[in-house]
Amino acid sequence: MAYYFSEPSHTFNEYLLVPGYSSAECIPANVSLRTPMVKFRKGQESSLYANIPMVSAIMQAVSDDRMAIALAQEGGISFIYGSQTIESEAAMVSRVKSYKAGFIVSDSNVKPDQTLADILDLKARTGHSTVAVTDDGTATGRLLGIVTSRDYRVSRMETNVKVSEFMTPFEKLITAPADTTLKIANDIIWDHKLNSLPLVDEEQHLVYLVFRKDYDSHKANSLELLDEHKRYVVGAGINTRDYAERVPALVEAGADVLCIDSSEGFSEWQSRTISWIRAKYGDSVKVGAGNVVDREGFRFLAQAGADFVKIGIGGGSICITRETKGIGRGQATAVIEVAKARDEYFKETGVYVPICSDGGIVHDYHITLALAMGADFVMLGRYFSRFDESPTNKLRINGTYVKEYWGEGSNRARNWQRYDLGGAGKLSFEEGVDSYVPYAGALKDGVYVTLSKVRSTMCNCGALTIPELQEKARLTVVSSTSIVEGGSHDVILKNKATSVTE
Repeated sequence: MAYYFSEPSHTFNEYLLVPGYSSAECIPANVSLRTPMVKFRKGQESSLYANIPMVSAIMQAVSDDRMAIALAQEGGISFIYGSQTIESEAAMVSRVKSYKAGFIVSDSNVKPDQTLADILDLKARTGHSTVAVTDDGTATGRLLGIVTSRDYRVSRMETNVKVSEFMTPFEKLITAPADTTLKIANDIIWDHKLNSLPLVDEEQHLVYLVFRKDYDSHKANSLELLDEHKRYVVGAGINTRDYAERVPALVEAGADVLCIDSSEGFSEWQSRTISWIRAKYGDSVKVGAGNVVDREGFRFLAQAGADFVKIGIGGGSICITRETKGIGRGQATAVIEVAKARDEYFKETGVYVPICSDGGIVHDYHITLALAMGADFVMLGRYFSRFDESPTNKLRINGTYVKEYWGEGSNRARNWQRYDLGGAGKLSFEEGVDSYVPYAGALKDGVYVTLSKVRSTMCNCGALTIPELQEKARLTVVSSTSIVEGGSHDVILKNKATSVTE
C-alpha cells in the first residue's frame, strides 16, 4: 500500500516570522550572512564559505562567466550552467578565475592589420572602448599597442583604415610587469592620469589590464568572495552522464565547487557520479548533489559523499514538473524536513552537510524564511535572470523592459541530461517553460535591497548570524486571509508614472 504523508506540504508564502526580542546590538550593520558551502566535521571550519547566502542557478538563462564575476563581487557564488559543451563551460570558468579582483583578461583584442570597422564591431558587441592590439589578436599575444575612443574619429576616418595606423603603439604606452600588485597598479594609474594599465610579461605578452573603474569597484566590494590566490570563487554544474570528461576539465579550469544538476537526486546515477569523483580526487574536489525533498533523500546523498545537498522539486517559477508528472513537495515543508535530517545526521556522525533551498522564492522575505527554516543558502534562478549581468536578451514588450528566461527542461534548453533516468539521450517531454521576467537593472543594486531586507528581518528576530536565526526564529502558518491582510488593502492606491531608460 502506498505511503501517505499525514500533513499537507506548505510553501514559503504560507509562513510568517514572529518578532523576537531585539537588543541594542541588533542592527543591520552588525549582521553577518557568512555561511558554509561544503561539509565539515564538528569542531572544524568548512573549506569554503560564501559571504552572502545566495547562489545562482545552474541555468543557461542565468549563470555564465559574467554573472559569476558580478555575484562573486557581492559575496555569493554562481554555478555556471552545464548544458553546453565541456570546452565552453571550462572556458567560462577559466575566464572567471582569470579576472582576479581588479585585474581582467582583455576580451577585446585585434591584430594590427585589422581595420577601424573591426574596432567598431568589437565595441558594439562588448560595449568596451579599450581594445588591445596583439600580434595574434588574442588576449595573451605580444602587445603591440592599445586603441581607445580617443585614437579615432569616425566622422573623419575611413572604416578600412588599418589599426596599426591609429593605435597608440607599445613604445608610447605606460605598462607594468605582470606581477604588479593592485595597489601599485593603482598608484601608477593615478600618477600618470591613466584610465587603464596593461600588465605584460618579460616577453611583452599581455597578461592583464587594470582599469581605474575596476580598482574603485574592487575597493567598494567589501564582501567579494576570493580564493587564496585572490581570484573570484566560482562553481560549475555537472551531470551524471559525461562527468568522467567534464569534471577533469572543470577542475583544471579552476572551479572551486561543482554541483550535480538534476531534477531528481535520490538516484543511483548521482551516487555513481560522487563515487567516481571521490575515487579520482578524494575530498579535494567539492561537489553538491540533489535535488531531494525529504529525509531519506538527504541521507542517501550525505552517505554517498555529497559536500552539500540541494532541496526542491517543482518549485521553480519556470518549472512544470509537478504539473506534468505530479511529483514534488511544497518547498517550505521540504526545507524543514531536510534541515531536521541534516541536524540529525550531524549528531550521529559529527559531519555537517550544508543544505541549499532551490526554488520557491517569490518574494525577498522568502529567503529569510528559508534560512530560518534551516537552509544554509538559497539557489535562485528567476531572481538573477532579471539583472543586466544575466546572459539573456533585454527586450521591450508593450512598453516594458523584460529579459528572457527559460527552464532547463524547456524545448529551448533541451537539457535532457538533467532529467535523464537512464533512457534515450533526449528530452521526451517538457518540464520547463520559455518566458519573460521584468527587467531589474544592475545585480549590485538588486542584491543590496534584498539583503537589506534580510538583515533587517534578522534583527527583528534578535539574530546577528544565520545559525542564530535558525535557533531563535519563531514561525507561524498563516491563513489565506492573513496573506491578504499583509498587503495593502481597503485603500485606493495612487497611480505612479514610471519610466525605464536604457
